[in-house]
Amino acid sequence: MAKVRTLIVDDEPLARERIAQLLGDEKDLEVVGECEDGVSALAAIRELKPDLVFLDVQMPELDGFGLLSQLDPTRMPAIVFVTAHDQFALRAFEVHALDYLLKPFDQERFQAAVGRARQWLARRGSEDIDARLSSLLADLRGPGTNKFQDRIAVKAGGRVILLKAEEIDWVEAADNYVSLHVGSAAHLLRETMNSFEHRLPPDRFLRISRSTIVNLDRVRELQPLFHGEYAVILNDGTRVSLSRSYRDRLSVLLGKE
Repeated sequence: MAKVRTLIVDDEPLARERIAQLLGDEKDLEVVGECEDGVSALAAIRELKPDLVFLDVQMPELDGFGLLSQLDPTRMPAIVFVTAHDQFALRAFEVHALDYLLKPFDQERFQAAVGRARQWLARRGSEDIDARLSSLLADLRGPGTNKFQDRIAVKAGGRVILLKAEEIDWVEAADNYVSLHVGSAAHLLRETMNSFEHRLPPDRFLRISRSTIVNLDRVRELQPLFHGEYAVILNDGTRVSLSRSYRDRLSVLLGKE
């Protein structure tokens, strides 16, 4: 019986080593290569033609989603995303990925992903699998590639919960994180403000300073301050500042656009 040709793609050597170690217990899987970035992984997939790829999401130059967008849909391997961030796990399902592994993962969770891969490969060529691949590539290559997210995955009390974007009152930069304020609760995500801004629908959310994004539906009042700045008062009384460098966005808050 032919073995499942498997490629490991991750920019962290320890992560590649961990996956390779776990694959050593899977007698029907054969590791045919390892890659540390998306560019070399793209070349390896085209050359080695693996059946299964464990694919890190965040990598230099070309990330996991960008890599998938360049693959031939008629030769798409089974993809298991590997990520340290919950929000990418959610997007993995939004682009119809086979499965994802959220670091750190244990052997049981890894084996579950391998089991799903076996089932997928056994059915490859069937009508529903072909449709899934077509949908995946259409989402990645078409206008939906950068579509705004209706839900945001966050950790809370040891669980992963899905927030509706409309539930977020405002967003605050916090060093290498963003803090999502939802009522009296705040949830931290390890992500830059610029990156997170592009995940939110612009008709509902507005960035008013380098460190603040507000949900327009939560804005109750504007108070002029000095030098072209404004205090933005939210429905719950929270005060945030619209900085002078973002003053051109004032017309949005005033409903003129």
